[in-house]
Parts: sequence; structure tokens; C-alpha cells
Amino acid sequence: MAPSRQRKVASQGNPRDDGPSKIQASDLHKHYAYLIILVILAGTISISHRTFLSTLFENDRHFSHLSSLERELSFRTEMGLYFSYFKTIIDAETFFNGVYQIMRDNITEYPSTINTLKRFNLYPEVILGLGYRIFQTTSDFFGHHTKTCWTVNRGDNLSPVQSCEGLGEPSYFYIEAVFLLNGFMMGTFFLFGTYLSGSIFGGLITVICFLFNHGEATRVMWTPPLRESFGYPLFVLQMFVVTYVLRSRKSTMEYSLLIAWSQVCFMLSWQFAQFALLTQTLAVLTLYVLQFISADIYKAFLRGQTIGLVLSYLLLFGNEMLLTSFFSCSIIAAWGLLFFEQFYKGLKYRFLVLLSQGITFIMVTLSSKFVIGKLFQLEDDAHIADIFKSKFTNFQNFHTMLYTCAKEFDFIETETIWKLSMTLLLPSALVAQIVVAFHILRAEIKGTNVVLNNKDTKAEASLAYSRHISKYDAELLYHSLQLIAFTAVAILVMRLKLFWTPHLCLFSSLLASRKVFPWLKKENHIAVLAALVACMALYGISNVKVQLGRVGEFSNIPQEELVEWINSKTDKDAVFAGAMPTMATVKLCTHRPIVNHPHYEDAGLRERTKLVYSIYSRKPLVEVKSNLDKLGVQYVILEDSWCSQRLRDGCSMPEIWDIEDVANHGKQAACLRLKKNTDSSLFKLVFKNSVYYVFRLINS
Repeated sequence: MAPSRQRKVASQGNPRDDGPSKIQASDLHKHYAYLIILVILAGTISISHRTFLSTLFENDRHFSHLSSLERELSFRTEMGLYFSYFKTIIDAETFFNGVYQIMRDNITEYPSTINTLKRFNLYPEVILGLGYRIFQTTSDFFGHHTKTCWTVNRGDNLSPVQSCEGLGEPSYFYIEAVFLLNGFMMGTFFLFGTYLSGSIFGGLITVICFLFNHGEATRVMWTPPLRESFGYPLFVLQMFVVTYVLRSRKSTMEYSLLIAWSQVCFMLSWQFAQFALLTQTLAVLTLYVLQFISADIYKAFLRGQTIGLVLSYLLLFGNEMLLTSFFSCSIIAAWGLLFFEQFYKGLKYRFLVLLSQGITFIMVTLSSKFVIGKLFQLEDDAHIADIFKSKFTNFQNFHTMLYTCAKEFDFIETETIWKLSMTLLLPSALVAQIVVAFHILRAEIKGTNVVLNNKDTKAEASLAYSRHISKYDAELLYHSLQLIAFTAVAILVMRLKLFWTPHLCLFSSLLASRKVFPWLKKENHIAVLAALVACMALYGISNVKVQLGRVGEFSNIPQEELVEWINSKTDKDAVFAGAMPTMATVKLCTHRPIVNHPHYEDAGLRERTKLVYSIYSRKPLVEVKSNLDKLGVQYVILEDSWCSQRLRDGCSMPEIWDIEDVANHGKQAACLRLKKNTDSSLFKLVFKNSVYYVFRLINS
């Protein structure tokens, strides 16, 4: 009788834990074989996705047949700015000299000297620059040719150009690294979906959903140098680490350091990382408040996030935006909740506990934000609050209009919802969300969702905030909350669908989870999944064909003429101003000093750009020139489309200026007056083609 009773007690103490057992040799072999299969599949998926991205990129631009200048011209707006720093590092006499140049840069925001490694999260360019230099040095040592060059006849009375292909070509090396990283991301998604669902079918569903909705899930194949191309794959890895920690229910320092390491990689590569991590902090906080994770596990998570934040702050040379961000303030508030843990234990009603915790967190977060902001006197992220404010009120100013007039920052389009529905991704994720919620609620009602350590008893499980109590399915609830957060931000800002769509794919993997669908026979379950994938393919394959059918060839002759004129007709220290995208190209292709650029996250840069853009206002030309003189500008580049283009009501540049420049409302735009009056004593026209006008400021 004794052995029987011992088995019964063990079962009652931890109803969903099989407990330790000896693994048979055959089981161990099966385990290793399974891991090998997963690694092989992940590697195959990674290589395939890298090839797919490279094919799309080549089809779109005919990149292999472009000259070095044309390739650089194809990196428009921020892409050109980031690539210019990679170019600086590889062109420098030594690697360390190149790093020093980007840390003491007086070309990007002339005449100011700034640390661009601190401001623009340029660690990817530093690493790739070092990799390129090592690759070239090693290849030269062994006499290995790294590129092949030939002459390309462009036709249309255009001069022939030399085109080089191979990893020895800087632009090729750069984009190949980006595509490899994003290929690795797809392999990680496969492993992630497999781990989350507990089924290899879950990993395959994640990959299939991503492929069928590729155009809504990523834009790396069109814009390789953007920060998201480096940052998002590292965020996927960081979420994988957090999921592993939540499922393993370990709270040691090693797990905290694992979170910190993955977070540092993410934060060093993308300035937007702090906003994505804020949603993660809120999601895990909810797990703690709802008692799905113990205080020890929550502390391990916060410890990892805090270490990651501090290390990122130091490695970014004291980037103040990290300290003044809502992310850092939310971490302070989260630690505050742990500090007041004993107080919450004394509250009798659960409702009062939740209410007091919520109020405490919000108040500490907002007060920390206010105090730290005043302490550092920074308003770099003030435009973020203004953008969201403009979404729900009539509030408008010059800076918010520059954002909200862009399609990417508008509310999500109904077309996107339609596309995700046609591939059954949105319905699949919705079904998974409902079933997961039902699964968790059922476990809560039955009381089978509690995980106890050996020193806990069943009675102790009912005590709120025991440091040794966690619950099963915490990682499922975490991803459910994370998906809700990404859904909300994607609805508000269409560009952020690049967080939402991939997470829909990941969450859909739970449709293959036997834990979530225990009531469905295994054979029937597999049949349903096969039918689902077949239905997804009806529209998904056509999406893939549309992307593969996108064939073009990059050419921008007017901008090429502009760059060649600047290189041949202006001094190397001539200072330029103009539209943000064009300034990135001027810096990259001519290395001339510029006063404004597309990285719009700095408050000082926003004010600089506003002064430059007064050329598109209705202000008197005298005032426009005065604004440019303040910045030390010698040449200003005027683009006709910026003066007259109107994407929608109220979104032409003169109309945007009308919001703040009421005194000059109704007057003709300064850019139109300037184009007509080429003999002005203030500006002299020195270059003109079908798109660009370059004016030299005449000294008074």
C-alpha cells in the first residue's frame, strides 16, 4: 500500500509535472535525432530565406549591373546615411581611425561635431566594417580575387559604367550580411514556433505564414540598410530568450544575464528598441500582477532588463534618450512594485491589490519620466507623444505633420487587414488567441495551473505572492499580451505592422500545440493543419508570385547629374542643405558637409530641419536666407516636387507651414518665388535639371 500512496501524493502535489525520471538510451538517441532534424531544417530555412530576399532585391533593382555610384544612389533617405558610416570605416586608413571619424563627425550636422555611434546606433556598421576589412586583408594575403568587374552599356545616350560584383564590392558585402542575418531570423522563427507550440508543425506553420504574408511582414528586401533590418532579427532572438526563461521558471543570475545579453544586442542596433521593449515590460508585469510568475522569476526578468539597459547606455556613450525613455521609467516603476510587495500582501481583496498596483506603476512611471526629463533637459522623444496626441485630437504642429502626412505613420490601411485575412493569417491568429484564452481560463478554474517547488504544499499555493509559486502557460499568456500590444500599435501607426504581422505568424504556431488542443485526436489535428495550410496557399502563393514578379532596374539620372556636379564644381568643404532624403545622398556620394539629415529623432535636428524647410514656406526670402545663414549653409538644394506635390489635403509643404506661419498665410511659396527670380541678390542659381535646383547663398 505504501508505494501506491506515495504515487498518489506525488500526483496531487504537482498534477502537471511528470517529475524526474531516467532517460533510456533509446529515448536519448531519439532526443538527439530530433534536435539534429530541427537544426538541419532551421539551417535550410535560413539559407532559403536569404536566397529569397537576395532574389527579390536583385529583381527589383538589377543591382548586379549597377555602378558603385548607382548602388549608393539606390540607398535613399536613412539608408544612405547609415551606409555612409560603413563606407567611412572601410575607407579609413585603419579600422580604429574609421571608428574615431564617426565618433568625431563634423560633416553630418555641420558645424557641430557629434558622436554618430551614440546618436544613430551604428554598431552594425562598425561590426560589418571590421568584418569587411578582415575579409579584404585575408583575401589579399592569399591572393584571392573578391570581385569581378565589367563594363555595362546603359543605352539611352547614357555613358557606360563599370559594374563590380562580389563580396569585395562594399555594397555587396553589406547587403549580403543583412540578408544572412534575416535568413537566420527565419530559422529562428522556425525554432521559436516549434518551441512555443511543442510541435515541429508549429514551426513550419510560422514559416509558411511569414512567407505567404511576406510583403506585410518585412521590407528588408527593399530597404536593407535600415535599422529594423538589423534590430528586428535580434528582437526575435530576445523574445525567444524571454520565452525560454518564463517556461523554464528559473530565476538565477545566469538567466538574467541571458536576457541582458540579447537585449543589449537589440538596443545597440536600433533606437526604436526601447519602445518595443516597453511592450515586453508591460506584458511580463501583467504576468506578475496576475500571479502567473513568481516574484523571483519576475525579479530575474527585471534584473536582466536593467542590466541590459545600463550596458546599452554605457556602450552608446551615455545616450540620454535611453534614460529619459518610458522604457527605463517603466523599469523603475516595476522595481517599485517589488519593493511594495509586502504592502500588497496585507490587502484583503484581490481587486484592491490590482488597483493599487496599477495606480502605483502609472504614477511612478510618469513621475520618473518627468523628473529625469527635467534633470537632463531633454525633449528628444517629445515628438512621439505629439504624434499619438495628433491621432486622437486636433493637435497639429510642423513636426507631427511631417510624420502623419507620410503613409507609413497613418492608421493601418483596410487593405492590410484584407490581405492578412485572405491568407487566413488573421483568422488563424484570432482562433489561436481564443483557444489559448479558453485553455488558460479552464486551467485556472480547475486549479491545475500551479507549479510548486518541493518545499511548497497545496495549501501554500493559495497564498498570494508566494515567492516560490508560478503557473504553467505563463509564456502563452505573455505572447498573447505581446500580440495585443503589437496589434494596438499597428492600428495606430501602419509602419509598426512589421512587429504585428510576424507575431501573428508566431502565435499561429499554437494551432499545432497538443497542449492547447488536447481534446482533438492527433490524426484529426494533423489533418486540420494540413487543410489550413492548403487554404492559406490559395492566396499565399499568389502573394509570393507577385513579389517575385516585381522586376525593375534602378535609374536616377537627375540625382546622378546632381552628385557629379557637386563632386566636380564645388569645394570639398562646401556646406549643403535641402530635403532630408537628398541630404543623406549628398553626404554618402560626395562627402560634403550637410546641416540636416533624415534621422529625425533628435530635438536639435528637428529644429535645424525646420529652419532649412522654411524655403518651402511662404516666408519672405530674406527670412529664409537668414535661417540658412544661421546654420552656415552655402548651397541649398531645391526640389520642385517638394514645392508643389500634394499627397492629400493639407500635406503640401506650404500647407504644413501654414499651421505655424499664420502671418504669411495666402502668400506665394518661397520656393516658387525663388525659382522665378533667379537674379535675386540673396540666392544665385548655379545648377538646374529636371528635378533639382541648386542655389548658392550670396554673402551680404
